[in-house]
Amino acid sequence: MKNIFMLVAIFISMATKAQVMKVYLQASGLTCSMCSNAINKSLKTLDFVDKIDADVKRYTFELSFKSNSSVDFGKIKRKVEDAGFSVSSFVASIDFDNVQFKSDQPVRIGGNTLLFVNLKDQALSGETMVRLVDKGFISSKEYKGNSFSKSRTDEGVYHVSL
Repeated sequence: MKNIFMLVAIFISMATKAQVMKVYLQASGLTCSMCSNAINKSLKTLDFVDKIDADVKRYTFELSFKSNSSVDFGKIKRKVEDAGFSVSSFVASIDFDNVQFKSDQPVRIGGNTLLFVNLKDQALSGETMVRLVDKGFISSKEYKGNSFSKSRTDEGVYHVSL
């Protein structure tokens, strides 16, 4: 029982003062504006999404969120896939409040657990762009080239880079 309390204390201590401000994603497999519209409609069903700006020529979407909402990266990815497409790039703009990071130590931001790859111990403050580098958040070719992709299989943890 004592071990359970210790684990809960460690998990709570990993929570950070940070908020996801926006997500910029690029979808692959689009061929026309109707494809873009299908993704747009699918993403609008997420209760934490406030606004979506689509760029049909670049196949990109900028998602803004309702204030104080918990943004779920996995749900965003699944909505793109439900529309029949895949994510080829996923960048989140996160506002950090002097958050200290240590290598190989995951942190909880909103409803997501993030593990920074190739990051030395440091503090982050202000709005910072982080790129998800897990399978399904980048192209298959790029994922295969990641050095950590074969060694890391942390369940429920999103691997990100600056």
